[in-house]
Amino acid sequence: MPHSTPDVAIVGAGPAGLMAAETAAAAGLRVAVFDHTPTPARKLLLAGRGGLNLTHSEPLDRFLPRYGAAEPLFRRLLAGFPPDDLRGWAAGLGIETFVGSSGRIFPVQMKASTLVRAWLRRLDGLGVTLHSRHRWTGWDEAGALTFRHDGESVTVAPRASLLALGGASWPRTGSDGGWAPLLEGLGVEVAPLAPSNMGFEVPWSDHLRDRFAGQPVKSVGLSAVDRSGAGRRLKGEFVITETGIEGGAVYALSAPLRDAIAAEGWATLTLDLLPDMAEAELVRRLRRRGAESLSTFLKKSLSLTGPRAALLREFAPAADLSDPVALARQIKGLAMVLTGVRPIERAISSAGGVRLSELDERLMLARRPGLFLAGEMLDWEAPTGGYLLQGCFAMGVAAGKGMVKWLGMKDSGTE
Repeated sequence: MPHSTPDVAIVGAGPAGLMAAETAAAAGLRVAVFDHTPTPARKLLLAGRGGLNLTHSEPLDRFLPRYGAAEPLFRRLLAGFPPDDLRGWAAGLGIETFVGSSGRIFPVQMKASTLVRAWLRRLDGLGVTLHSRHRWTGWDEAGALTFRHDGESVTVAPRASLLALGGASWPRTGSDGGWAPLLEGLGVEVAPLAPSNMGFEVPWSDHLRDRFAGQPVKSVGLSAVDRSGAGRRLKGEFVITETGIEGGAVYALSAPLRDAIAAEGWATLTLDLLPDMAEAELVRRLRRRGAESLSTFLKKSLSLTGPRAALLREFAPAADLSDPVALARQIKGLAMVLTGVRPIERAISSAGGVRLSELDERLMLARRPGLFLAGEMLDWEAPTGGYLLQGCFAMGVAAGKGMVKWLGMKDSGTE
């Protein structure tokens, strides 16, 4: 059963897909969006439960390195749709934003649902049609897109197509990575999908797990070294879980830790339990301990209690606890061994996907002219903090403009 033929068919109703739909429709193209879930933007709505961190306020010279190896691509994408443009776009929907104390940018109402409703109204006004419960199954012999809907096969033959199907995290929202074999069948190189912005497994003692699972570890320094020897250090907090650790500061370092575990079977996350105190001052104070018990002294003189003190006892060698110099070294550089990565289904986002080298500057697949890709199904990753959504929105704008440009060139005979 064929659908009416649009100029552009977009498969995937997430941030990248819907932004591409808006961009193409605003240029006068007839756009249809297909998604296999019952409602659009489900992952965006789930992400918005914590307030919908749209983007970040830091300058681009600090923003862009968050994309790691994909920084050259995002330097171009964010030049076309920077954070200020995203805030302006939200304002055009009636959604005012503010900069939080951490520099992150949120809607004033702290709701994703309000933004999504306003966005869908705008798309409807632009003539964009939304088709739910359509699972993409590939192409037919003529090259038309094929879908499964209500037990029937549906074909759509647009002039240009965009796949924005997400990675493989949060599969209940529609991102399950099922698209990978279909693209690999075209000869497209796809990097294995892996968890990103996820928790890690730590072999806790029964004492630590029973006493501190569920508790946050606040105001600590964290550092990790990647396989090239480059390191990154930050200050933040994380949560002790039954199986290990999770939380924003851990997510920011997840890529090098994940890669180390994949290569070696384990990784080291180094903690500074007192990041605002110099090691020399710490040694000076520890030498004044006297006859007090270690736990009492750490509490009274260093305010080192609860989960932080428990972590010190969990990982520091017992011999170091009685030596002021060795103990100071442990407090400032406690090595926590991570032995596993939490599954991709529990991750906030995913790494891997279609290699960026498969795409041209318009985000069109070189092996299949007229087929564009965007969003998390491409091989890039970024930490939480607004960088993920900013990247997806900017990629959607670029893909939408790419389709408009390509169709214009095709119509003019200068393809």
